Amino acid sequence: MKHKKFILERFQYSTESVIDKPFNWKQMGRLLKYLVPYSNSLLPLAFFTVILTTAVRLLIPIFIGVYTLDHAIQNKDMRLLTMLAGVIAGLYLISYIANVYRIRWMNKLGQHVIFDIRRHLFTHVQSLSHRFFDQRSAGSILVRIMNDVNSLQELFTSGVINLLMDILLLAGVCVILFTLSPELTAAIMLILPIMFFISTSLRKSIRRSWQEVRVKQSKLNSHLNESIQGIRVTQAFTQEKENNTFFKGINKENLQSWREATQKNALFRPLVEMTNAAGTVILLWYGTHLISTDAITIGVFVSFAFYLGMFWEPISRLGQVYNQLLMGMASSERIFEFLDEKPLVAERRNARRLEDIKGDIEFKEVSFSYSADRPALNNVSLKIWAGQTVALVGHTGSGKTTIANLVGRFYDADEGSIKIDGRDIRDIKINSIRSRISVVLQDTFIFSGSIMENIRFGKPDASDEDVKAAAIAIGADDFICKLPDKYDTQVEERGNVLSVGERQLLSFARALLADPRILILDEATASIDTETELKIQHALRRLLQGRTSIMIAHRLSTIREADKIFVLENGFLMEEGNHEELMKTAGIYHGLVTAQFVTSE
Repeated sequence: MKHKKFILERFQYSTESVIDKPFNWKQMGRLLKYLVPYSNSLLPLAFFTVILTTAVRLLIPIFIGVYTLDHAIQNKDMRLLTMLAGVIAGLYLISYIANVYRIRWMNKLGQHVIFDIRRHLFTHVQSLSHRFFDQRSAGSILVRIMNDVNSLQELFTSGVINLLMDILLLAGVCVILFTLSPELTAAIMLILPIMFFISTSLRKSIRRSWQEVRVKQSKLNSHLNESIQGIRVTQAFTQEKENNTFFKGINKENLQSWREATQKNALFRPLVEMTNAAGTVILLWYGTHLISTDAITIGVFVSFAFYLGMFWEPISRLGQVYNQLLMGMASSERIFEFLDEKPLVAERRNARRLEDIKGDIEFKEVSFSYSADRPALNNVSLKIWAGQTVALVGHTGSGKTTIANLVGRFYDADEGSIKIDGRDIRDIKINSIRSRISVVLQDTFIFSGSIMENIRFGKPDASDEDVKAAAIAIGADDFICKLPDKYDTQVEERGNVLSVGERQLLSFARALLADPRILILDEATASIDTETELKIQHALRRLLQGRTSIMIAHRLSTIREADKIFVLENGFLMEEGNHEELMKTAGIYHGLVTAQFVTSE
């Protein structure tokens, strides 16, 4: 029973929701701005082929009906008939060639636009603050960048140009129909208001259905990402059955949302076909009457029949294009929701770039909370001098990692100020700060690629020799040289072929290669065995010299040699001093060390 309740709660929870906004062309206009860079190249070429194709199609029925039937055949003029046959064949050939190039250029244009949108979205997401990622799963972000952008592909490869072509064709057909026979055209047009009323009533429902599809896909993708990342935990606790039950539920919801959306879409085409059938009946009945009264000729009637078929064709396609617009709107709203997100950590207009820093860090009455009911730091003031190695200690949740995050300006303090070299970090360009800081985390991330590329990630322009020197200095060269291809050995995402200690050594080499002025080690040695830790202690003593270093660790061997130790408790700075000074006070730090000593015994 508890399992079912847990599954239900997971199933109901989602950070995704339907964005309920009215369809508006202003939003679509914003999307179409991505066509502007191609207004001097692919776009006019596509427009030219559309105009040419439309003009040719409008000419052909006149030549077939009026000129061929009413002139050449009726007058038995074989020379004129032969000439008209050649002209009509030539027009069809021109239409074919124009269509080939229209499809080619539109596909190329559409792919370029999709490329630009995805690049813009990915670039923007990378600029957002950590709080944005705290509130969303990786899967839901992936859906926006991949699925939602992909759903715009058909709109840009065919929808926009087809919309123009159909509007031009429809306008041309209407003009010609009224020119050929105003009475017959007016009789057929009587059924249009009925179709317009019914189709309009479907719009909001169809649009909301496609939004619901996007939400369900996002939930499905998020769960797949979570399941793959956590497969070891799932198998360790034998929760495969429960996980399958959860997946079955969201997969079923996804299927149902697609069914509802496609069923509503399917209503439009039969509606057009019924209207077409009614128009054909009116044409046959009233057209026959007009022929019998010599109001129109047989050639005009035949041309009229051609044009009537051409009249319903764009109306039917306009319905499909409108459905594409609805799908595009549902996706574009979700894309623009991300693009409209502003980084909570933003640069001031007058922010300046620091060419170099010494590494002095000062917190002055800093308070910070991740949420209103979750204070992380309370009125913390501390000073770290350039070149010092300091340690932050305290129980879990005391605020140690928060201090490291604020130094790198991944978050901004709610109150107080943080200064580097005496300058408020909000007055310094963000990249100028982060480019001089290296962070090594307990759960290090290894990217897909070679060992060499992973270490070089800290300094992309570093030479192979520099990479190897960093690995040797940190003690990673020993295990790298034992790998099949040494530094060229390929590792998969998260480096699962490497041990935890080996991955951590790579992260040390990566950070040290960047040659930072400020080095932050956030529980960086927690996953390293004692032998490996001893191997890097000597390298750390030499390499940390001259850098401002902040270590967050529980191991006494890691922090006892720090120049200063800051003791935090529930977001408050409780004690500070070196190891000997704090042990003499017999305070919180003394208790932590004693407890660790007892545990190790």
